[in-house]
Amino acid sequence: MADRWILHIDLDAMFAAVEALLDPSLAGKPVIVGASRGTRGVVSTCSYEARAFGVHSAMPIREAHDRCPQGVFLPVRHSIYGEYSRRVFELVARYTEVVQQVSIDEAFVDLSLSPDPKGVSMEIKERIRTEIGLVASVGLAANKLAAKIATDFGKPDGFVVVPLGGEAAFLAPMPVGRLWGVGPKTARRLESGGIHTAGDLAAADPMALASMVGARQVRPLVERAMGMDDSPVETDRELKSISEEATFQRDEADRRVLWQLLLTQASQCAARLCEQGLVAHTVTVKLRFGDFRTTTRSLTLGVATEDRSVISEAAAALMRRWWAPEARPLRLLGLRVSGLESAPGLRQLPLLPRDHLTTTAVPTNAQSQNHLASSRFNPRQPWLPA
Repeated sequence: MADRWILHIDLDAMFAAVEALLDPSLAGKPVIVGASRGTRGVVSTCSYEARAFGVHSAMPIREAHDRCPQGVFLPVRHSIYGEYSRRVFELVARYTEVVQQVSIDEAFVDLSLSPDPKGVSMEIKERIRTEIGLVASVGLAANKLAAKIATDFGKPDGFVVVPLGGEAAFLAPMPVGRLWGVGPKTARRLESGGIHTAGDLAAADPMALASMVGARQVRPLVERAMGMDDSPVETDRELKSISEEATFQRDEADRRVLWQLLLTQASQCAARLCEQGLVAHTVTVKLRFGDFRTTTRSLTLGVATEDRSVISEAAAALMRRWWAPEARPLRLLGLRVSGLESAPGLRQLPLLPRDHLTTTAVPTNAQSQNHLASSRFNPRQPWLPA
């Protein structure tokens, strides 16, 4: 680990920061990006001025308005934020090719071969500010785990360096929930056993830990608590899935409205598959009801595809099987394609006409492990009433 220097970069409140760049009158105001005031969406991100009122990502817009009625509520503009993201990480790539972008506003950078990792990190941070206008918090450490936590610790506008060999000491006072692999449920179990910090976890009795988290989890959790992480900076991360989803202003049960939305989502997913030169094996619909209960159901195709009509037909089969019998109003409807692979030069054609296409739906929730029987469906009359 002594030869490794990993930089973690996180753009502070990026969406809100970009909006303030484009409209300087927003500077210093509680900007909340996600959806318009009074809609059914959630907060994507918000400025630190809004966070002072208790607003945070994934909070329903209505609750954000209740907490911060003076906030400036703006819709998400992905294309604009994507352009700023491209500019930032093109700048970073001038220093090294070993860059793993993990989201639109976050990346790991391997500076192990740099003669001055700290100096380069400071220069990158300053150039992002002066040349692009955004503020980045950065963490520099011997591995990705410590670098990520260092960034979070220094926010906003932070620059935290973890000395080589000092990872365990740096992490020791951190809440145990900050460690990778420790979700809310695991954190609660550990805290109920008197383990509140990474230092507590590193020093805990293995047998006691096993009773809380299971024997298999003891070693990896203790290693993370001690700041041990040898995961590489991956420059070629494989795209796992492509998805689209939409939240309705009012719970929606009109089959024609839902079908038109699915057609649009299928077209969007198909277009992104074509852009990436990929085909998909699995189609999934996501259903969120008015009580926030969320269900996903999947169907695996016999032949991978990027054809929007095949994707929409698969979605129709899932809707007819899993939604139509009760037709409960939906708060949110989403579509995802996964099982991605490179598109072949010549696509295999179905052996049967599409009217006789047979597929198998597979439930994705843990409550049901049985595959469903094959289901024929007519794409010309998917799940609309006769």
